[in-house]
This record gives sequence, C-alpha cells and structure tokens, in this order.
Amino acid sequence: MCQHLAQCPSAEAIDREAARTVATFQEQGWSLLCNGVIVFEDTGELLPDGTTIEPHRGPAVHCLAA
Repeated sequence: MCQHLAQCPSAEAIDREAARTVATFQEQGWSLLCNGVIVFEDTGELLPDGTTIEPHRGPAVHCLAA
C-alpha cells in the first residue's frame, strides 16, 4: 500500500504509471512502482496480479512531422 502523502494511483487505475518509483534496475530495463506495478523500458507493464500490459509507445516523433 502506498505510504505517500498524496497517495499514488492503484495498480488498477488508468494512471497507474504515475505512481512513484521505488526501485530501478536500468541494466535489466525495468522499474518497480510503489503500487506494485513493474514497468519496462519498452513501456510494457506487469501488474501485481500477473496481468501483462503490452508496450504502448506512440509513433516515433519523426513519423508525426509530415
């Protein structure tokens, strides 16, 4: 459970990625958020219940300038 004064969003919330980072493993490409979500550098996620969220990056910036 989040102990921050302004409580972070839960793992079930749409804005779950806004939770604070409690551990980062850059060499492995992932971080643990205080709500138990693991976020990967490719923007994929692993939720505490084992559910996976596919990477959800937007299009490359250079593809938008047309």
